[in-house]
Amino acid sequence: MVAVACSVMLVIACGNDVESRGEPAGGLAEIATNLDVPWGIAFLPDGSALIAERDSAAIKHLAAGVVRDVGSVAGVAARGEGGLLGLATAGATVYAYLTTGEDNRVVQMRFDDGTLSAQSPILTGIPAGSRHDGGRIVFGPDGKLYVATGEVGDPQLAQDRASLGGKILRINPDGSVPAGNPDPASPVWSYGHRNIQGLAWDSAGRLWATEYGANRVDELNLIRPGVNYGWPMAEGRAGTEGLEDPVIEWGTDEASPSGLAYFGGSLWVAALRGERLFQIPVAGDGSVGAPVPLFVGQYGRLRTVVPAPDGTLWFSTSNRDGRGSARAGDDRILQFRP
Repeated sequence: MVAVACSVMLVIACGNDVESRGEPAGGLAEIATNLDVPWGIAFLPDGSALIAERDSAAIKHLAAGVVRDVGSVAGVAARGEGGLLGLATAGATVYAYLTTGEDNRVVQMRFDDGTLSAQSPILTGIPAGSRHDGGRIVFGPDGKLYVATGEVGDPQLAQDRASLGGKILRINPDGSVPAGNPDPASPVWSYGHRNIQGLAWDSAGRLWATEYGANRVDELNLIRPGVNYGWPMAEGRAGTEGLEDPVIEWGTDEASPSGLAYFGGSLWVAALRGERLFQIPVAGDGSVGAPVPLFVGQYGRLRTVVPAPDGTLWFSTSNRDGRGSARAGDDRILQFRP
């Protein structure tokens, strides 16, 4: 058993099996319930949050414990894993990643006086499909917007440097290509990815990403610009020259890692199929400790995890996404203080 300072490890009997499960020392609270596949969560300057619902295309505002509709994103074609996905904010400017009938794209809006303005696209032409749509968007410490995409079930797109599928993209807030990208004419930052739904920076400015595997293993990768992360030539650690191996790999039954956050010296991974939240301690040199599973099976599929401005960690369930078993109150957002 791995001990982590901010967790108390319990042993739970499950039939004839015994498994380790962590419980947060600081307690847990529900802060939103009865949501429809909450996917993106982003905070505004006043500490309130915007929430994107994948299938309804609605954006909701959570403030002082009250959730209300503030608008919807036009043109969303919700099918399979696609729909209204990631959200990011820069002041009152809101960015959303969505699936349309033609592509995945990033659009820009304003949230002023409690309402959303009309949207305008800043990045289009990302391959779209009913699976492997990626969708996480996060601002980096450099002020650039990083966009995680999938290969939509066409593995060769991940190796095609001319395609935006199966990549991490780096763009300016207006959608243009920043100076310093590996190819000055391309938004591609890294490639060879199957389906990324988690991006986070640690306190040293290192970029990490969670990635779904196919049949054997899922991955946590340390991202460097211009590097090939191997899909479809490799799944997990291959030791192949020219391909970057993951830092951590899990069996697909215990993970299907989606959202990723850095908080309190650890990476936190929301797992869908694994129905748990992983805590992964990160040392100053970038080495990582063994993943500690929390809340195993308690809340079902977990999609998104984000650090909140008030010093708590939020995570959301995804039991109404067509692959989970919805419970009373699903989907929900939970808050705890590690």
